Amino acid sequence: MLNRLLLFVLCLAAGGALGLALAGERGAELGVAAGAIACFLLETLRAARVLRWLRNPEPQEVPRTGGLWGEALERTRRALRAREQRTLEAEQRLDDFLDAIRASPNGVVLLDPRGRIEWINETAAQHFGMDPERDLHQQITNLLRDPAFHAFYQGRNYQHDVVIAAPGSSASRPVKLSLRLHPYGEGRLLILSRDVTSVEQAETMRRDFVANVSHEIRTPLTVLAGFVETLQNLDLPREERNRYLGMMGVQAQRMQTLVSDLLTLSRLEGSPLPDATEWTPAAAFLTQCQQESAALVQALGKKMELRFGEAPALALGGAASELQSAFSNLVSNAVRYTPSGGVVDVQAREAAGGRFELAVRDTGPGIAAEHLPRVTERFYRVDRSRSRETGGTGLGLAIVKHVVQRHGGELKIASTLGKGSTFTILLPATRVRPLPLKPSESAAQPATESTAG
Repeated sequence: MLNRLLLFVLCLAAGGALGLALAGERGAELGVAAGAIACFLLETLRAARVLRWLRNPEPQEVPRTGGLWGEALERTRRALRAREQRTLEAEQRLDDFLDAIRASPNGVVLLDPRGRIEWINETAAQHFGMDPERDLHQQITNLLRDPAFHAFYQGRNYQHDVVIAAPGSSASRPVKLSLRLHPYGEGRLLILSRDVTSVEQAETMRRDFVANVSHEIRTPLTVLAGFVETLQNLDLPREERNRYLGMMGVQAQRMQTLVSDLLTLSRLEGSPLPDATEWTPAAAFLTQCQQESAALVQALGKKMELRFGEAPALALGGAASELQSAFSNLVSNAVRYTPSGGVVDVQAREAAGGRFELAVRDTGPGIAAEHLPRVTERFYRVDRSRSRETGGTGLGLAIVKHVVQRHGGELKIASTLGKGSTFTILLPATRVRPLPLKPSESAAQPATESTAG
């Protein structure tokens, strides 16, 4: 302020002195007036430069001027730079936030007050089969036509989730989505989508498991209760009484087998993975399988051909009891489901890459293609009535799958209706090593075959 006042006084003094020198007192008056006008024009020029810059401010190109205008420009430049910095920081935070939403495993859709899509991330686009660019500003109800979603959206009660089938979902490959709507802003909506297919499948399997266990135990219990009541209330002949007791023993054994298989599954799921410090010859496993299958054929009263190929000179590393359980379950399943007159063929060999392969082929009724993905589920039965006739618990293949997975292996299933099935266990090379051959065993032994019945 003092500088401006000093400049004004200097302009007046310079104009007056110049006028006095040129035209005396009258000239001095005109010179003072001219000095005032010059000072005013100078300030106006400065103001014009400031105004021109303010119309399109560039913090890096501030006009140079002194006085109050210069200070005002400098303060304005600092304020602009501070605001620009805050804007850049806000944009960076927004970009980081959008990147986080884009990378989110949950789908995110932003709707305007009229229900049109304002923004959608890639996950939601995959969930709903949409295009993040093409479908912008489209009505969400035109693109997502599920009746459950429409009722949820129109109901305006967003206190709970709604589960719908994803577009493209099918009976063979179901995909379930959980949707939640959150109001925000001025009438806008946020849609969060989550793939809950595995959760829904797990819940379905849990319900089926409880229902199946209850049913499998209730049936023999009902039979036992009926026989107990009969024996308590009727004076039966010795032979008939013994027959009832024998049937009761069968049902008790059935329950015991079921509980034993359940405990085996529980132990497999809750114990650490087996290491490869325990090595057992493959021949030992096959020998026990052969003995068990022959006894099972006799117990079932069937006549069939059991073929067991020569065991390879290999040792398998892992939990011997688990591997024996898996091998025995495959062979016993083949025996149970193969009718009299059929053939069960068991072959073990060293596969490509040093892996161990056990293939169990039968001439049973076969399994339809739609059942193959689920036959290793607990209690899953292709034909419930036939399964119970064979005396199985419905847990054998589930045990096989768990044992194979715990040993890093693979279970393959191939089947043709009316022609039979082939179940193949593949164990990795890390679980296989050759056995040292004794000189007396260098000659190959012939394959063993037996006919039981």
